[in-house]
Amino acid sequence: MNPDLLEKLERLLAAQIEIVPFDTITNHFVMARGGFVALVEKQGAGFGRIGSGGIMSEKGFACLVWRGPAAFFVAKNFEQQANIDQIKGLRQFDIDLRQALQT
Repeated sequence: MNPDLLEKLERLLAAQIEIVPFDTITNHFVMARGGFVALVEKQGAGFGRIGSGGIMSEKGFACLVWRGPAAFFVAKNFEQQANIDQIKGLRQFDIDLRQALQT
């Protein structure tokens, strides 16, 4: 295995970020931790660009959207107001994911 890829996988493990298998998503990895998810582009035998994080709702992926001072997780036919703990958790998940996958 490529040493760079192995190092990234070890950092994901240390950050408690899982790669979740989805048969219907073939061009991206689904990364998850604590109810938060993000898509990461598959690039060769490794990882590419990191998408915006959000939550997995009963209607699918819901991204964080700001409306004035309020934040909501929004998907097609789904909307849920985000509380401060969810906003902080999502931000930390994004930071940890980006740090784990940096070159």
